[in-house]
Amino acid sequence: MGAGTVIWYRFIFAAVLLGVILLLRGSLPAPLPKAKSIWGLFALAITCFAANNLVFLSSLGYITPTAAQLLNQFAPLLLLAGAVVVFKERFQRTQLIGVAVLMFGMGLFFRDRVGELFSGLGDYSVGVVLVLGSTVLWAVYALAQKQLLASYPSQVLMWSIYASGAVLLFAIAEPAQITTLSGGQVMVLVYCAMLTILGYGAFAEALAHWEASRVSAVIATTPLMTWGFNMIAAKFAPSYAQAEGLSFVSLIGAGLVTLGSALIALARRSE
Repeated sequence: MGAGTVIWYRFIFAAVLLGVILLLRGSLPAPLPKAKSIWGLFALAITCFAANNLVFLSSLGYITPTAAQLLNQFAPLLLLAGAVVVFKERFQRTQLIGVAVLMFGMGLFFRDRVGELFSGLGDYSVGVVLVLGSTVLWAVYALAQKQLLASYPSQVLMWSIYASGAVLLFAIAEPAQITTLSGGQVMVLVYCAMLTILGYGAFAEALAHWEASRVSAVIATTPLMTWGFNMIAAKFAPSYAQAEGLSFVSLIGAGLVTLGSALIALARRSE
C-alpha cells in the first residue's frame, strides 16, 4: 500500500470515528472561522499536517524506524524555538543545556552512519532528507495548531484537520489497494488509524494545557520507545520488523537524547 493511501485511510478512519463521538456529544457541526487569519492558520495546519505524515511515512522506506524517530527530534527542537519566538515563552539555562545534551546524543547515535550520510544521495541519505523535511512541516503545523486552540476545542479542531486532510489526500490515494492486504496487514492498518486519534488527540490536548516548549521536550523520548517496541516486534513477528543492531555508543546516544529532553521538560520546575 502506498504511503498516500495509508495516510488517507488513517485520516478517514479518524474523521469518521471522532466525528461520531463528537456528534453524539453535540459538538458537531463545528462553527466556521470568521476571521481571515483563522482561515489562514487552519489551511496552514491542514496542509502541513497532511504533508508531514506523508513525507515521514515515505522516509521509512529508506531508514529504520529508530533512526527516523531520532532524526524526528529536530521537530520538537524547532517547536521549542518557535515557542520562544512566536509565543514569547522563556528559554531557561537548563533548557539550553538539555538541547546541547540532546544534540550530542544524536551525534553519537549516528556516528556509525556518518559515511552513509555524506556519501551522496543513497537510500539512507534520502531517508534523512525526508525526515528532516517532515520535521519542519510538523513544527509549523504544531505552532499553527497552538494558536487555533484559542478558538476551538482540541477534539473539534483535530476532527476538522482529519476530515480536511482526507479530502486533500484523496487525489493521490488508491483506496482499492486495501483489497491486496492480508488479514494481519488490515489489523495493522486499523491499529495505526486508532493511534492517529489517540496520539494526535493527546498531543492536541497537551498543547491546550501545557507550554509548547515542554510538550516538545517530552516527545523527544520517542526514539527509545520506538527502539524498544521494534526489538519486541522483531522477536515475535520477524516478518514485519527486523531487529536493529545498534552499537553500545549508539544506545548511549539514544539515552542522551532522552536525558536532554528531560532537562528541557523539567527546567521550569527547578528555576
